[in-house]
Amino acid sequence: MRVSHGIPVQAEAPVALTIGNFDGVHLGHQAMLARLKDAAARLELATCVMIFEPHPREFFAPDKAPTRLTSLREKLELLAAAGVERVQICRFNFDFAKIQAEDFIVRILQHGLAARWILVGDDFRFGARRAGDFYMLKAFSTDLGFDVEEMPGYTVDGLRVSSTAVRQALACDDLDLVQRLLGRPYSISGRVVSGDKLGKKIGFPTANIQLKHNRPPLSGIFAVEVEGDASTFSPSPLQGVASLGLRPTVHEHGLPVLEVHLFDFNREIYGEHVRVHFLLKLRDEEKYPDLASLTKQIGQDVWDAKNFFSTSRPTARIGNKLLRSN
Repeated sequence: MRVSHGIPVQAEAPVALTIGNFDGVHLGHQAMLARLKDAAARLELATCVMIFEPHPREFFAPDKAPTRLTSLREKLELLAAAGVERVQICRFNFDFAKIQAEDFIVRILQHGLAARWILVGDDFRFGARRAGDFYMLKAFSTDLGFDVEEMPGYTVDGLRVSSTAVRQALACDDLDLVQRLLGRPYSISGRVVSGDKLGKKIGFPTANIQLKHNRPPLSGIFAVEVEGDASTFSPSPLQGVASLGLRPTVHEHGLPVLEVHLFDFNREIYGEHVRVHFLLKLRDEEKYPDLASLTKQIGQDVWDAKNFFSTSRPTARIGNKLLRSN
């Protein structure tokens, strides 16, 4: 998959295009991508997705913006796995926010990307003051030589699938609903970094995964599956217990930490990039009076997670494709 940054200036070849934030790449997004691929194949065009970094709400109101479901890297991996050929990442800043909707259509969509077929969601808005919508695109389409279609909302069991719905399900610890909305278990990926090695001292060594954002959309103790490089994680995925949160027994104040204890695994994996799939919440974080009490509870968590895996046999793997940046 080819990844380009910035506002496109001169198109190399015409594309079939969809535009959005694609946070989480949930089933609604996946339905859009499938429709995009079908149109691109029919019209003999490359598939292209335009996304914005950061999210406009993160730019205008960072303290009030919703938590991200996926980092930029995770989003790109999921788009690649869906078969997208090109991604255009537009830097969202004050200059971008001031682009008039008409200018966005002519300068970016027509000249910059040579969009010949465009698919947008039924709630899509663009341009300064969110003045542009599907009907404006439709009004420009004949003169500029592109077709535009609108994607209706996608529902699961009567619930409209959206990034907000996924966040709400995560906040309610409903990982089954999360999986139905995403079409896969919720996951967080990151690089394994050195920690304080407390887990090793108490008999439960952990891999500490570097978090890209300080506000993960869930917290607690979970049964998880972890996958990474095939030469290290074999068989993959590996099963384990994860703690995601502030570790109140160890630190009074601090940033969220993701730690994973892998069952029957004792290799050094510092520097490895891994993906952690959250399959079942075992309990909330708690503060214990001493390390002995914490150690006893971790032992119970391990037993509970192993019991879950022995009875449910979940599978959480997804395929990743290589990215090429320019």
